[in-house]
Amino acid sequence: MVQNQGASVIAMAGKGGTGKTTLTALLIKYLVETGKTPVLAVDADANANLNELLGLDVDVTLGEIRDRMKTETPQGMTKNEFMEIHINQAVIEAKGFDLLVMGQPEGPGCYCMANSILAQVMEKLSRNYRYLVVDNEAGMEHLSRLNLRKIHTLFVVSDPSARGVLTAARIADLTKALQVDVGQKVLIVNRVPEPVPDALDEHVKKAVDQTDLVFGGYVSASPEVFEKEMAQESLLDLPDESKVITQSFGIFDRFLKEG
Repeated sequence: MVQNQGASVIAMAGKGGTGKTTLTALLIKYLVETGKTPVLAVDADANANLNELLGLDVDVTLGEIRDRMKTETPQGMTKNEFMEIHINQAVIEAKGFDLLVMGQPEGPGCYCMANSILAQVMEKLSRNYRYLVVDNEAGMEHLSRLNLRKIHTLFVVSDPSARGVLTAARIADLTKALQVDVGQKVLIVNRVPEPVPDALDEHVKKAVDQTDLVFGGYVSASPEVFEKEMAQESLLDLPDESKVITQSFGIFDRFLKEG
């Protein structure tokens, strides 16, 4: 399993369009700037673009390595050894954190042994880090692929809509079906207009009352983030006085204190 005494696992989840990956980038910025390093970030969303928000280029994904392992493992080398060598080569190194990209899920004909080997190699790799941050897709299938069974904090991201909050509650419930042990499930409502609509507040309270989610807070819609994303610039360069930074860092600080 991808868990150990050295790495606390933080996972991000949310349906497409909520700004989940944006908040993952801001979480990495928070961990680095508060000295909670080293961090291994894993982009486990099939629509991978975390690297763009971090200003990094991707040469190879873990999915590509897994597929190559099936046919390219040299004679005399085990598949585990092949995966370990190539995963280490796929680690994108940055200041205070490293990044790995999962890539597209497998097509028809599941190759369960490959995913099992991937999980074993990831477990060994993650021992070198203080935090393992997983930017996950809404369905969270990648939690199974990585064999994650214990998560310190699951941040579930919603947009400012009734349907978005309801979907966030359903996503949080998926961890039970996957039999994942989650220390805390935190709801973040992103891209919120100001002032916060009373109706949105009511939907949030209802979702928290009816699930095991706790409410982390609201993050306002940010023109600075929009401009950075349009210019394809790293969110790591956002100034500390930005409202989106103070709001998101405040949430992270509340729920990651023991880190």
